[in-house]
Amino acid sequence: MADGALVERLQQYLRDLSPEARTLLMTELERGLLRGADMPGAELVLQVLRRDARENVRPKRPGNLARLFFQPLEPLLVDDTATHNHPGRISRVVLEPVWEWICRDLMPGEAKAVTDQVARAFEEGDSDRAEELARAFQDRAALRMEEALAAAKSDDKVRRRLAGQIGTPRAIQDATAILTIIKARQQLAAFGAQLPNHIKTLDDSNVATIKAMIDSPAAGGPTLFVYVLVMTMSRLAAPWQLIRLATRAAGTDNASRISETPYAVTIDIVLAEIQRMIGELKGELRSGQGLAVGALLKSIHDSARGLRAEINFAYESPWARGLAALRTQVSDLLKGEIETLPGRVRRLLRARPIKEIAPNSTLDENDVRETEAQIEFVNTCRAYAGELALSELTTRTWGDLEHYLDPATAALVENLRIAGTSDRPFRQSQLDAAVRFCRKVFGEDYAALMLKARDVAAAAERKAAKA
Repeated sequence: MADGALVERLQQYLRDLSPEARTLLMTELERGLLRGADMPGAELVLQVLRRDARENVRPKRPGNLARLFFQPLEPLLVDDTATHNHPGRISRVVLEPVWEWICRDLMPGEAKAVTDQVARAFEEGDSDRAEELARAFQDRAALRMEEALAAAKSDDKVRRRLAGQIGTPRAIQDATAILTIIKARQQLAAFGAQLPNHIKTLDDSNVATIKAMIDSPAAGGPTLFVYVLVMTMSRLAAPWQLIRLATRAAGTDNASRISETPYAVTIDIVLAEIQRMIGELKGELRSGQGLAVGALLKSIHDSARGLRAEINFAYESPWARGLAALRTQVSDLLKGEIETLPGRVRRLLRARPIKEIAPNSTLDENDVRETEAQIEFVNTCRAYAGELALSELTTRTWGDLEHYLDPATAALVENLRIAGTSDRPFRQSQLDAAVRFCRKVFGEDYAALMLKARDVAAAAERKAAKA
């Protein structure tokens, strides 16, 4: 278990780095992990870097009072769509609609007055006064929310109207969860203060201790059970290891026995987290940047493998079907990216007659860079292919690439050797791209040989020109 102060200093150091430095560090750590390098603390650093990357593009919540009001929810928030059900977690996008409901329908006059008072306290530098005002507002808002939800519970018409006022897909559930957390904010904060800031591995040496903390009456009992589980997961270097609390509680890895314990919900929590990561992976692939793709694939792979290795799922059980569906989602998501690679490489490196080459033109550098990144991406997929049902596809794609690159590169060397003045820059750019691709596929030694062949071809061309 890492020392809390040390973890906080590390987090602050990483946040002080420039965006470019954080991106470079993230990329190098991912590559090191893929190579199997021994890198103590790398998972923690990647976790902080990826979380901060998401927060940098997250819109700020409106108003200081709103920020203070929702502060107790922070350990339980998740960056996902409002329709995705995360046990014990609340989608960040529902906060603004719920805040508008409170300010517009529950306590409009008071909300405006306290907002102004809190803003004034911050302007005067009195943050303690602002927090005191916010806590009092939380207590009064909780009473109003409780009254509104109780009325909706006994009257379908009121329930439909309330759902329309909040306007989120799971309005009643969202409001109820937020109310529960606001009312239990001190209890949840006390539990969080007892947890280690970072749990590298939830193994036999600490699983009993953590479980005893969760089972303690001080943790809030059944009402707060799922929330303290999520808070615990947020401190784990490998979130999927939360399921070890379930096998500990059941005394077995048998899924049917686990389902009879309260800790069965840990499996639902982990499955929902895998689903969230798949959504994040989809966004990364669509963005074209792909900075976190390697880390996401590793996390998804490790989570799926951990579930399959540590839980004995019954055939065709709901959990087994859910995990199989998630693996299929990942496979379908990655297939298109993998299958297009050989064709993209061929398009760039194919031998072209001189009539198709504009004088003094070259390959588009962005196209070459993106193809190089795609090769690295497919290589990353190869590392996790078995668990993500991609073994056959990645093996076939990589084999096609190897079989094409070797003879194609030799042909490009010959084309450069006999190139004329007008087509030489293009032939040179093709060979340079081939060398970069070969470095990714065959390694540095092969790329070095290609560079020597390129230099020999260039020397022969200069000698012929002089003659």
